[in-house]
Amino acid sequence: MATTLITGGTVVSATGRVAADVLVDGETVVAVLAPGSIVLGHDLAASVGTVIDATGKYVIPGGIDAHTHMQLPFGGTSASDTFETGTRAAAWGGTTTIVDFAVQRQGERVEDGLAHWHELAAGECAVDYGFHQIIGGVDEHSLAALPTLIDEGITSFKMFMAYPGVFYADDAQILKAMQVSADTGLLTMMHAENGPVIDVLAEQLVKAGNTDPYFHGKARVWQAEEEATHRAIMLSHITGAPLYVVHVSAKQAVEQLAVARDRGQNVFGETCPQYLYLSLEEHLGARSEEWGSFEGAKYVCSTPLRSRAEGHQDHMWQALRTNDLQMVSTDHCPFCMKDQKELGRGDFRAIPNGIGSVEHRMDLMYQGVVTGEITLERWVELTSTTPARMFGMYGKKGVIAPGADADIVIYDPNGHTSIGYDKTHHMNMDHSAWEGYEIDGHVDTVISRGKVIVDDGAYLGRKGDGRFVKRGLSQYLI
Repeated sequence: MATTLITGGTVVSATGRVAADVLVDGETVVAVLAPGSIVLGHDLAASVGTVIDATGKYVIPGGIDAHTHMQLPFGGTSASDTFETGTRAAAWGGTTTIVDFAVQRQGERVEDGLAHWHELAAGECAVDYGFHQIIGGVDEHSLAALPTLIDEGITSFKMFMAYPGVFYADDAQILKAMQVSADTGLLTMMHAENGPVIDVLAEQLVKAGNTDPYFHGKARVWQAEEEATHRAIMLSHITGAPLYVVHVSAKQAVEQLAVARDRGQNVFGETCPQYLYLSLEEHLGARSEEWGSFEGAKYVCSTPLRSRAEGHQDHMWQALRTNDLQMVSTDHCPFCMKDQKELGRGDFRAIPNGIGSVEHRMDLMYQGVVTGEITLERWVELTSTTPARMFGMYGKKGVIAPGADADIVIYDPNGHTSIGYDKTHHMNMDHSAWEGYEIDGHVDTVISRGKVIVDDGAYLGRKGDGRFVKRGLSQYLI
């Protein structure tokens, strides 16, 4: 098998950093050694097939984006990234594993939805991938199907307190599904917003002539997120089910999670780069010469961007430092402005909800290291180690250690990355929500299961490199 030695770098884990060499045999890390080690009388650098010089750079486990939506049908269209284009973009940005969402809608069989998602992804992915299961129709058949997912390597399922008529589940349905979760160890994921309330507010805004993208954020008030988060936590408390709240954006929702965690509940939360950097005023309210007041459609996502004046962004960073939020995913669900976001001209309710970020998460979070928001070790923990533990992949993913998959990123802290549609953009979109962002660091080399797929500004991977990851139960429960 091919052997590779990564020399001269600083290996960073969730618990520390050390100058070390990393030896890879085939697809697996076999040793983390003192620099320049002699093994059985042999100079490793002279005896391996390939030597990669990482002097002055960080050697980190490949990023894991545990919340993506490739090819998701939504709002009369579908997310613009396929599994091929989306995972290629992920690779460019140092993410070597994604966990996407297989979809079951009301009236459909869970098994059929899962089979369809396997068909979409098989042979198409540039990096490894797993699935969560969306339960969009909670009934006796879907409840009976939930335990069978474990044998399929799918150990988490998602429900929605939002989107009445599409994915919405009421409290009784959520309670029943959480009872299955408590019995089996499946992790319940929740989109926590009070959908019926939001729909009334949105209808009232449109009737009053307030139709621009800015009002998407005004309709999806933070109180609707806080209330739904609290309700999900209470249902979790009643049933004993572990709960993971996705894309947390409101500081008040974080406070609900913190209270529950302080009393010992298995309750967790993620946030996304957009809730750390972007805002209601600056982005949803944006204008441009090309798009006018519709410019803000680029930033329509749910949960929505929050007001910077109210301090939500600063609170998200704080929650990441204190572990009131445990990880950062992207909720990558990209739509082009032309022919997709444009569907909502004249009515913000019809704008497809989603932002494309899978390529930029590692860089955007590293910029938080540069600015002092998080430590270097916390960067690795938030973007790789905790996702692996939360979703049953740790040991093979999320760590550089003997026996782990050789998913490795060599990151240059002295490099520079200019983000934008015309610069480093490889996602299948006609714009970038991150246009103009400058990062004090650069993804130099990306290795997926021992194969170099990005190096020195060149893409060396191909579709089909990625494999389906059968996940175990969560390794993060208390």
